[in-house]
Amino acid sequence: MWLWVIFTVTVLLVSAVDFVVISRRQEPLGVAEALRWSALWVAVALAFGVAVYFLHPSGQELAVLYIAGYLTEYTLSVDNLFVFILIFSLMSVPEAAQPKLIKLGIYLSIALRILFIFFGIALIERFHWLLYVFGLLLIWTAWKMLTAGEDDQVSPEKNPLYRLGKKFLPMREVEENRRSLMVRHEGRWYFTPLFLVFLVIGSTDVLFAVDSIPAIMGISRDPFVVLTSNVFAVLGLNSLFFALKGVMGMFKFLKHGVSLILFFIGAKMLAGAYHPIDVWFKDNAFVSLLVIGTVLAVSIVLSIWHSRLSPPESGGAA
Repeated sequence: MWLWVIFTVTVLLVSAVDFVVISRRQEPLGVAEALRWSALWVAVALAFGVAVYFLHPSGQELAVLYIAGYLTEYTLSVDNLFVFILIFSLMSVPEAAQPKLIKLGIYLSIALRILFIFFGIALIERFHWLLYVFGLLLIWTAWKMLTAGEDDQVSPEKNPLYRLGKKFLPMREVEENRRSLMVRHEGRWYFTPLFLVFLVIGSTDVLFAVDSIPAIMGISRDPFVVLTSNVFAVLGLNSLFFALKGVMGMFKFLKHGVSLILFFIGAKMLAGAYHPIDVWFKDNAFVSLLVIGTVLAVSIVLSIWHSRLSPPESGGAA
């Protein structure tokens, strides 16, 4: 009970502070300051893992699973933000409107993940074979992520919601308030081009939620671990967005790391069909954390090393 109280209070507090830091300030958040805020939110999430270790009856096991799940989901969230940055660049979203869209995208992501978590756990408890379907889905996602280029991953004009919205919704260009999703003109409400951007972001959130839920369930099916690690992973992404905008060229190999993590989790889910392997992974939960942490660290180190040898060109996506 105390852990749920700590979790709820922390989520509300982090959300409130992050909202004030991002939404109420007059000037854009700089890269260095954004990195400091992001580091603080990561520290808060890891501190919750320490609380799980000491306060939960099964803390020694669940704390390891929570951290492994958090690292996996946070890495997927970072990849999600990269896609958002590219969408904003391709759709020429004004910089003043980007924080609002990111904030709405984060809230939508939390809602979708919570919804998918409860449905996913209920389905797996009723139909255990779905676990192996999720494993195959993760391996396919890993392969697609590894082989797809940026143009294949981000094409807003090909998004079906974008095309339907542009064709059927009452649209109106606005200059005086470029941060609004809707405007009122001559007694009628109109959608702005920014709403079409939100449709693209929303559909992207759905795709990432579909990928992230099988990933966390490949680590743990405990509702407490699944829910808390997912929510903490998307908290503070407002700050991280501004940090990534300035240094996204430094993470060339992060996508490769994410794909390897998804492949490992998917393969582990399929291998769990052989009962001794399933029992071994449950008895050695630290193995998943070790593999995920190592892959993530190596991909970041290789990315930084590559960026120093080949500095990214100036004038990147904004």
